[in-house]
Amino acid sequence: MASWNDVRKIARALPETSEGTSYGWMAWKVKDKTFGWERPLGRADQEALGPNAPDGPILGVRVPDVGVAAALIADDPSVYFTIPHFDGFPAILVRLDEIAVAELTELLTEAWLLRAPKRLARKYLESST
Repeated sequence: MASWNDVRKIARALPETSEGTSYGWMAWKVKDKTFGWERPLGRADQEALGPNAPDGPILGVRVPDVGVAAALIADDPSVYFTIPHFDGFPAILVRLDEIAVAELTELLTEAWLLRAPKRLARKYLESST
């Protein structure tokens, strides 16, 4: 399963990605737009999730819309979940210790494509085919 090292490797392979921090936690951005971030659960999050609250590493990832987030959760709730804080926000939380590296690569690449400037995204897609 995936680790923070996998996240770093995948994110850094995407053009013009920077790694830094956001609210004191690791974050990956393209042109100052965050597409992935470390998202540990706070007390309110743990209370909202109850006994289903994961205790491993959690990655937040941008998705196109809340419908995509809901579909990912419905498809594989052992990997994907959300918290009330993200209600109405296009993001998904990922249990890193449950996701395969290939699936993580696809998820982060799609998030990067959402946040990258159109010209950069187009250039990346053209070079990937």
